[in-house]
Amino acid sequence: MMVKQHMLFTLYSICGIVLKVGLSLPGAQGQVPLVQNMTVTEGGTANLTCRVEHNDNTSLQWSNPAQQTLFFGDKKALRDNRIELVRATSQELTISISEVSLSDEGLYTCSLFTMPVKTAKAFLTVLGVPKKPEINGLTKPVLEGDHITLTCVTSGSKPAADVRWFKNEMEVKGAKEVNASGKTFTVKSSLRLHVNRDDDGVAYTCRVDHVALTATHEETTQVLEVHYAPYVEIRQSTNVPQEGQYLKLQCVPKGNPSPDPVLWTKDGGELPDMDRMIVDGRDLTFTSLNKTDNGTYRCEATNHLGTSHAEFKLVIYDPNELKRATDHALIGGIVAVVVFATLCLIIVLGRYLARHKGTYLTNEAKGADDAPDADTAIINADGNHAHAEEKKEYFI
Repeated sequence: MMVKQHMLFTLYSICGIVLKVGLSLPGAQGQVPLVQNMTVTEGGTANLTCRVEHNDNTSLQWSNPAQQTLFFGDKKALRDNRIELVRATSQELTISISEVSLSDEGLYTCSLFTMPVKTAKAFLTVLGVPKKPEINGLTKPVLEGDHITLTCVTSGSKPAADVRWFKNEMEVKGAKEVNASGKTFTVKSSLRLHVNRDDDGVAYTCRVDHVALTATHEETTQVLEVHYAPYVEIRQSTNVPQEGQYLKLQCVPKGNPSPDPVLWTKDGGELPDMDRMIVDGRDLTFTSLNKTDNGTYRCEATNHLGTSHAEFKLVIYDPNELKRATDHALIGGIVAVVVFATLCLIIVLGRYLARHKGTYLTNEAKGADDAPDADTAIINADGNHAHAEEKKEYFI
């Protein structure tokens, strides 16, 4: 025993460290080092603490997973600028490891040099932070009707990251694939699309969620540019064009690339009166309408993917005819209201008469059991013979 103690003392003296060897003293058996497992994100700082409730000034020591001594008491044993002493007392030894990497993960040992030496082990878990995702497979522009596959890739996560797709903030499902690379994982998610014109300008976002991203998430967004043939719509400034009025017809073509300029025609030919019909960009304006403007107007739009058109049939109304039609409509409305009110009155009156007829029959029935005729039944129902003459009815 004495030889073993001498060898331990000599070993730590060579390292320039004075060791107090724990002998079998009273209470030594109750000295137990206490540690806790720790999880830290890659690049962060890990604090490893070892405590003992009762200590007789016996030294504490931290060792790494490779069993290299990091600190013996307050003496640093490993040359690593990332490792620093936080606190060293007879009852506690706390060290810190900054800029933690995945290679730092493992089982760390706290030793209490009693006799025999007592140890406790703490596992340091290092979370790998996923890299910003990349979206592949998108070419600009995309033609309407094309089939494309968007692929989102993120690497460096530990454990494997969760990858999700969003179409204008609404989640859509992709096909997920996970591959291990050393201690980290590469996650890929694919999204297959059949592109149409409604996808033009739609934002597809790949979002990465991970336990190491506590405050936020990593994401990348791509906006689709879809080229498609035009389609056309004509809008009018008034619903009832009248002689002498101003009218604007707006040609609204939708297509990508934008179909500009547009072509206006009337009844299959050129516009007849360019003094009153003014073409300004996509708009056709009539400064003062007259009956000769009646006809079918056509707006045509073209881009490199095709041509489309819309037609508008213009009918000019006479203001006097419109006034007469309005008067007739007003009179018809009044007549309809009167007829409706009359029908309602008839229905109410009919119900009233039916209700009172039922009451009469009920009163007659009250005396019908012992009465030889209807007149007697009415008199018996009231129980009053004094007014019998008033209650008689005569049928011809």
